[in-house]
Amino acid sequence: MTRPAPIHVVGAGLAGSEAAHQIASAGVPVVLHEMRPERMTDAHKSGGFAELVCSNSFRSDDWQNNAVGLLHEEMRRCGSLIMAAADVHKLPAGGALAVDRDAFSAEVTRRIETNPLITIERSEVAGLPPDDWNSVVIATGPLTSPALSAAVGALTGEGELAFFDAIAPVIHRESVDTSIAWFQSRYDKTGPAGTGADYLNCPMNKEEYNAFVDALLAGDKTVFKDWEANTPYFDGCLPVEVMAERGRETLRYGPMKPVGLDDPRTGRWPYAVVQLRQDNALGTLWNMVGFQTKLKHAEQVRIFRMIPGLEAAEFARLGGLHRNTYLNSPKLLDAALRLKAQPRLRFAGQITGVEGYVESAAMGLLAGRFAAADALSHSIVAPPVTTALGALLAHITGGHLIADDGERSTARSFQPMNINYGLLPDLEAAPVTDAAGKKLKGPERGRAKKQVMSQRAIADLEAWLAAANMPVATN
Repeated sequence: MTRPAPIHVVGAGLAGSEAAHQIASAGVPVVLHEMRPERMTDAHKSGGFAELVCSNSFRSDDWQNNAVGLLHEEMRRCGSLIMAAADVHKLPAGGALAVDRDAFSAEVTRRIETNPLITIERSEVAGLPPDDWNSVVIATGPLTSPALSAAVGALTGEGELAFFDAIAPVIHRESVDTSIAWFQSRYDKTGPAGTGADYLNCPMNKEEYNAFVDALLAGDKTVFKDWEANTPYFDGCLPVEVMAERGRETLRYGPMKPVGLDDPRTGRWPYAVVQLRQDNALGTLWNMVGFQTKLKHAEQVRIFRMIPGLEAAEFARLGGLHRNTYLNSPKLLDAALRLKAQPRLRFAGQITGVEGYVESAAMGLLAGRFAAADALSHSIVAPPVTTALGALLAHITGGHLIADDGERSTARSFQPMNINYGLLPDLEAAPVTDAAGKKLKGPERGRAKKQVMSQRAIADLEAWLAAANMPVATN
């Protein structure tokens, strides 16, 4: 049998690495193009594949009760490289799946580099890919190079939408005062690699909290360029000082909420808490959870050292802000992630309008499988919308289509989206009693509904995998 022509994957981030892995696992050769380290971006620090530039957390790993955990499980069942590497290098993080970012990237890089069907080219693809590349997956992420962004915009007649994304600081563990800060997960919850004491918690009383909020509001911040002035933030990754601007109590109900955390010095929940999460396997680096920021660097040091326990904090990395771009995907892409204006081009990852590490990798997984199926002349359809994979795909390729005078057009409100149960179809009949026949009420009923939706998703995913008749990716 003649081997198909190689599929070109542009970008070796989470989505591109996953796409390349899925294509090669189907027996189709891949040329993976990565411009780093020859040309760096504003956020990356290395030439490693799947480098994590913001948090080191993949969020909840509970597939029965959390939509992102469900997406984790679906990807594992699809032979995801990203999930396999995350599982190898997971760190204690309560109910979340967090990873040693450098070891995780090195693991992905090693597996890609040693795959005999993947050829790596370290150079920028400036502009549209050459015409003789018959099948291309563009997974250049939210930091797509200006030349490629301009070329896609010219081809489609659409400018990208854009939003600002921010990075949280990372602190040297030895500089944290553990006579004040204590180890505990919220409600002592354990997780994939956890013990129930996976976070460092820095408590604040009311006076300390109010002084901290005042400092955030008054702190010297990064000034936008003229062309950035009207660019919105993504609500899932707001700078901490922007949250403070939305109301004095906003942080106490967000990243600084004290619930489930007992200060050993008082035996009570503090007024507010700043949490630190382990960032590397050695436990020497810890990141400030939810503390992405656009404060200038000197201000970050001054203001964050106001936090009890961090008075002598030494920062391995300070926070930052970068502008992300993404396509108007409901208008520009079909259900197989192909560009309608030029179907040889597929898109994957954050550039499609998903937000989050796992969501980006999930779109790489699907784009890779779709591209490999086409190369092998296999028939493959999108996963059912009852699955997390299918629901996310349906959202970005059609979820924001609205009726307009009898025609269907693209809603202007299309923005990056994390996976959530609201994207999945509702149950025909939600559970009303538990296994013992007791009537479910309030939160219990909501949890039971999520569990049934998750079980339905896994069953439907398994049926889709069997019907797709595609080789199962191995790790």
